[in-house]
Amino acid sequence: MTIPSHPKILISTYLEPQHVERIAAAVPCEVLYDPELLPTTRYGNDHGGIRPTLTPEQDARWSSMLAVADIAFDFDWRAPGELLTSAPKLRWVQATSAGIGGFVQRYQLDAGALILTTAAGTHATPLAEFAVAGAMHFVKDVPGLLSAQREHHWERHVSGQLSGRRATVVGLGSIGHRVAELFSMLGVHVTGVGRPGGTYGIPGRVVSTDDLDAVLPDSEILVLTCPLTPGTNNLINADRVGLLPAGAIVVNIARGQVIDESALTAALSAGHLAGAALDVFMEEPLPGDSSLWDLPNVLVSPHSASTAADENAVLTELFIDNLSRYLAGEPLRNVYGSDRGY
Repeated sequence: MTIPSHPKILISTYLEPQHVERIAAAVPCEVLYDPELLPTTRYGNDHGGIRPTLTPEQDARWSSMLAVADIAFDFDWRAPGELLTSAPKLRWVQATSAGIGGFVQRYQLDAGALILTTAAGTHATPLAEFAVAGAMHFVKDVPGLLSAQREHHWERHVSGQLSGRRATVVGLGSIGHRVAELFSMLGVHVTGVGRPGGTYGIPGRVVSTDDLDAVLPDSEILVLTCPLTPGTNNLINADRVGLLPAGAIVVNIARGQVIDESALTAALSAGHLAGAALDVFMEEPLPGDSSLWDLPNVLVSPHSASTAADENAVLTELFIDNLSRYLAGEPLRNVYGSDRGY
């Protein structure tokens, strides 16, 4: 594959002008960027947005940019399933999400020679902070404190303590590694669960997914950070939800499909589990009639735990680093593997 010396880079998602300028100045290139043709952001660092209705002239402009692009910062929002034909010169796409497996497989974007790189690592710290906050929310009985505050009720009590508890982190990529680090710093005894044969440098012991059933009964805190693959779909099934000890806390920052949501809801409703901090769900947006909205021992986050204020700056840094590597013929960071699904 010939690497162009002066590539045309299509930016397919909204970026602030200063980040676009950084990309344009990083290497000899031509940046193709027209915010008028992109989805309108609903919040800072929104890479979904409200899809515009393009005029015929705008549609033709977008098609013409796709047709000449060598590299893309994010996927085509208009017709991602047609990317392999609508962008015939395209050789590499830098995604803005770490978990692109389902998206890639749905649109069969791994059917050709297109190189795909993920945003793995860029969201590790905000997600790990959410995991700690979610666990603390229930350990310190924040729901009870808020209820007493609303009632103007003053009553001293004994609070829980995070330090000394046992946490199991399922998935030991960059996110799981950061989760293990933060929990360990706070005195939590961490057990990491990774793929058989993997090598992981986390603080705490490591077991393989083959030993998951053995560690769940001692997991006072269960944090799910793994990618969604055929092997992790319904990984925490109803039987495994039942293996968790009474009073356990579940934090899901992976994907909703990793855990049996019905079994989780039942265990929370019955009071077997102390709480769940959930950033992801089987169906998103979470349906209005879901009982998870109203359970007092559930913290609902609208799949936003990874979206830190400086996300676009971090993504731009990753892209520029990979861009330099690409033009130098060096290995890229976070290359998606269709055999792994991430």
